[in-house]
Amino acid sequence: MVLGLTASRQLLSLQHCFVLCRNIKSGIGARGASLDSVVSAFRSVCGEDGVSLGDAIRQQHGKDESMHRCRQPDVVVFPHCVEEVSALAKVCHNHCLPIIPFGTGTGLEGGVSAVKGGVCFSLRNMDQVLDLHPEDFDVMVEPGVTRKALNAYLRDTGLWFPVDPGADASLCGMAATSASGTNAVRYGTMRENVINLEVVLADGTIIHTAGKGRRPRKTSAGYNLTNLFVGSEGTLGIITKTTLRLYGIPEAMVSAVCSFPSVQAAVDSTVQILQAGVPIARIEFLDDVMIDACNRFSSLSYPVSPTLFLEFHGSERSLEEQVNTAEDITQSNGGSDFQWAQDSETRSRLWKARHDAWYAALALRPGCKAYSTDVCVPLSRLPQIIVETKKDLTENRLTGPIAGHVGDGNFHCLMVLDHNDPGEVERVHLFTERLARRALAMGGTCTGEHGVGLGKRALLCEEMGPMTIQVMQSLKDALDPNNLMNPGKILHPREA
Repeated sequence: MVLGLTASRQLLSLQHCFVLCRNIKSGIGARGASLDSVVSAFRSVCGEDGVSLGDAIRQQHGKDESMHRCRQPDVVVFPHCVEEVSALAKVCHNHCLPIIPFGTGTGLEGGVSAVKGGVCFSLRNMDQVLDLHPEDFDVMVEPGVTRKALNAYLRDTGLWFPVDPGADASLCGMAATSASGTNAVRYGTMRENVINLEVVLADGTIIHTAGKGRRPRKTSAGYNLTNLFVGSEGTLGIITKTTLRLYGIPEAMVSAVCSFPSVQAAVDSTVQILQAGVPIARIEFLDDVMIDACNRFSSLSYPVSPTLFLEFHGSERSLEEQVNTAEDITQSNGGSDFQWAQDSETRSRLWKARHDAWYAALALRPGCKAYSTDVCVPLSRLPQIIVETKKDLTENRLTGPIAGHVGDGNFHCLMVLDHNDPGEVERVHLFTERLARRALAMGGTCTGEHGVGLGKRALLCEEMGPMTIQVMQSLKDALDPNNLMNPGKILHPREA
């Protein structure tokens, strides 16, 4: 998740985590002759305005919101429908041109970098909400539809789509990266909320992962191809439609903030709330450094201590029981009195610290840039990893306030650093590797929601092991034998 915030696009030179990609020279680069021969074919598919060789457009589509220094594509195409995507993919396949899907560019791991040049498929013109079935709680959308646009479309239906990674990301892009966010503890991640996908493969073939037009709430029919493509980051195909689960808008919502004497007390409260069967919608954690930064930035006065931000969804009657149970549990763990809010304006004010966390962190060191880490561990190991991480930050003189989705063990260090200081850049690089390996040692993962992209390929190998990586590579080879689909992401390139 981008924490509701826009990460800096400043170029850094961190090894592995901040991967360097060679900048393309002016014009259309080394593939000039090949591209010249296919540009007319591209234009015949999606029109004169549907193809761009302009440097500014290529630069825009060669970077996301990450810290990775990325390479721009040689050409950008703007298809309007799946048939155009398929036709363009066939041209690329015939000329062995890499294909890089692009949604809104809000990714955090360099997933849109054209590491081998090639063709960026910008999907912004495919922006229709299709086949809404309110009575079945599902909807189909094209890749240009963002989560905010979908919820605006659903406003009068009594339904909403709750997966919220922070940024106004495209829904097909969210599927491609298996995004989640603050509501995941109750509503799940994209993996639990995608019913079917329409995908264009590297050779232009169009498939439907659960069968064309299928939208059952559950299935045991065949391989789970839908979840194969959820989280594939464009390396197996281009997602051109996704069918999503929808939910009823809660009758009422209540938010609360509670401070604790220790990280352990805050996490113990979280575990006990979940064990008590309270269907909490959001339960977010900010450490003392983050709370102090938020107080300064937003002129707030929360106690400078580990803090939980909670939100409850349901009927008026059920909320009273949820709130009472949660309050009793937090108080038994030394939590302070809850600060409650039910009306929308007060709830927004109560959550202001959490929403402004990124900007508050940046304000700790004016003129510096930031990078958001992303690991996830079993809930019982969360206190240990946070305590060890805070010690690591202090010992290495690094600024990294912590915020996370404590309900599912996922947290972020918002690393604020001077990118012009090579020593600090190196310390941040080493810290992020230690953090990820610390999570792996505790049975966790190197990424809970940002994805692998360029920066975590080596860590993925450590996490999965060689045989599992080999199976992944075999799947990649079967679906994309020429390695045209977003090459260089997730899996390390095969040695020549």
